Amino acid sequence: PLCQSYTAVDKIGPVLEKLRPKFPQVEFVQMTLPPLQGLENDHFDCVVSFQVIEHIMDDLHYLKEIHRVLKPGGVALITTPNIKKTLTRNPWHIREYQAQQLHDLASGVFENVQVKGITGNQKVMDYYDQNKTSVEKITRFDLLDLQHRLPSWLLKIPYDLLNRINRRRLQKGDQGLVSTISHADYYMVDRGDEALDLFAILTK
Repeated sequence: PLCQSYTAVDKIGPVLEKLRPKFPQVEFVQMTLPPLQGLENDHFDCVVSFQVIEHIMDDLHYLKEIHRVLKPGGVALITTPNIKKTLTRNPWHIREYQAQQLHDLASGVFENVQVKGITGNQKVMDYYDQNKTSVEKITRFDLLDLQHRLPSWLLKIPYDLLNRINRRRLQKGDQGLVSTISHADYYMVDRGDEALDLFAILTK
């Protein structure tokens, strides 16, 4: 095994209950964060937080809690959408970041901060372009820019509905593109602002 122990944190209890029998070697902890309640100071070698920080109201507190539970020299790996590549407002996100914004936020907590990016090969970018075109066909009717003017709670139901419609449309005209994309089609780049997602490497 790559690690001697694993601790997984999520706020949804039923999900954790399903996972526990499948992964008995993992300690599953239910909590709404931050804080990382009950987790010891200077305890973990690595913290992985993929596509979470954009959902956290107090993102600075979240990073401080990650810093607290890491051992000296420990590393946090954080991914989050690159707002420059976002196709429409996601009402489930509290905020999204540019690379420099995430760097500045993390630099107030961590001694060493690198913000890189995750992007994809031609297949991934072809799908991104298809998705962008499809989304634009929907958002062109938003003449008053309501997606950015209305409160997020009011947008969640129409967003989810239109997102499902968009996915069905893409799958219908996909011709097998999505089914051929795997994790091997993604890679890291140094310039986060040019990538689909930001990838922060934070060292305590």
